[in-house]
Order: sequence, then C-alpha cells, then structure tokens
Amino acid sequence: MDFVVVSLASLFAGFVDAIVGGGGLILVPALFATFPTAHPATLFGTNKGASVWGTGIATWQYSRRVQMRWAALWPAAVAGLLASFAGAWLVTVISPGFLRKALPFVLLAVLLYTLAKKELGRTHTPHFEGRQEQWLAAGIGLLIGFYDGFFGPGTGSFLVFLFVRVLGYDFLSASAAAKLVNTATNISALALFISKGHIWWHFVLVMAVANVVGSLLGTRLALKHGTGFVRGVFILVVSALILKTGYDAFMR
Repeated sequence: MDFVVVSLASLFAGFVDAIVGGGGLILVPALFATFPTAHPATLFGTNKGASVWGTGIATWQYSRRVQMRWAALWPAAVAGLLASFAGAWLVTVISPGFLRKALPFVLLAVLLYTLAKKELGRTHTPHFEGRQEQWLAAGIGLLIGFYDGFFGPGTGSFLVFLFVRVLGYDFLSASAAAKLVNTATNISALALFISKGHIWWHFVLVMAVANVVGSLLGTRLALKHGTGFVRGVFILVVSALILKTGYDAFMR
C-alpha cells in the first residue's frame, strides 16, 4: 500500500512540477505522512531521487519544442549545481529555521507582483544578450541553487519568476529554463544524500517511473496550451505554497 500511495503522489508531483515547479509541495508531505518515523534526510533524499528524473525528462521535452537560450542557461545550471551542494552542506552545520517564517511573505510578494503585472511573462522578449545575459542567468542559478540546497520549498516557482522578471522570458520559456537549472540542483543535492546513505532505492525506482509519467503529461499540457496556461498554474501553485508554508511557519 505504501508503494501505491507514494507512487501516485510522485506521479501528481511530476505532473505539476513539469508545468511550473512545486512538485515538492505534493511529494514531500506525502512521504512524511506515509513514513512518520523515518529520518527526514532519508525522505528528502528519496524525494530528490524520484523528482530528478521528472525534471530531467521535462527539460528534454521542452528543449524539443521551446527555443532554449543555451548560452545563458548552461552557466545558470552549473552555478545552480555548485551552489546547491554548498547549501546542502551548510544545512548540516546550521539550521534553516529562520527562513521558515519569512518564506510565506516572500511568496506573497511574488504572487502580488505577478497579479499586478498582468502582461508579465505573456510575451518572450529577452532583455539581455551575450555575456550580460550569461552573468545574470548564472546569478539566478547561484542564488536559487543555494536556496534549494539549504531550504528548498518553492525553488521551481522562484526560478520561473526570476527568469520572467529579470531576463524577460515568457512563462513557457521560463518554465523550460527552470527545469534545466532545477535538474542540476536536484542532482547536486541527491549526490550529497546518497553519499550520506539517506535514500531508499527500492522506493525511488518505482517513484521515479511514476514521476516521469506525470512529467510527460504535464509537459505535453503546458506545450499544448502555452504561456497563458503556465502563468495560471504558476499563480495557483504559488498560492498553494503560501498557504502551506504559512501553516508550517505559524500554525504548527
């Protein structure tokens, strides 16, 4: 029964994550509810072991249909990979608890800004070219990669928002870019969890297949309906993240 529950959660997480990020909002609570006595690091490692396949497949799917600005995105992915590992290491030294109460307000600011700017991310008009775009993209990868390794909730949504707001991508292109960077940060964090023995391979194998299926369905839907659809899902996911992180910070 445990396999069925976490596999269904992984499938749904892959579906949502492929569109706009936020799969951890579904899969991590499902793992904690199913295995309440397990070590948290093992559950986080198992989550990463499954979700890295979904984000990887989504990146590949998007790259076939969306024009990826590879010259800028590879530096962002490498920066995210290195920063995520640094953040994951730091969390073994100090607690990220101080971020818990701030996160709902940061997400609320992102949501309100997106709602206020109704044309934000509707057209793909990159603001920068060449080295300038590379440095800014790498800065986004560095910042959010470190956050993903150190704390994590909302990583995909933050990546999408910054690619839209800072670099001028539309929501569909930003989601595609976010998948590449998020794949790199997941690989980095997963490597650390594996090195520490915090992963359940027997669950990961089944959950990974389910996550990939969900990812394929979510990517197909995003590509079919375009940037307006992705923007709408982004608003829904960020709203759900605000409620979830707010509850965790102030009600538990």
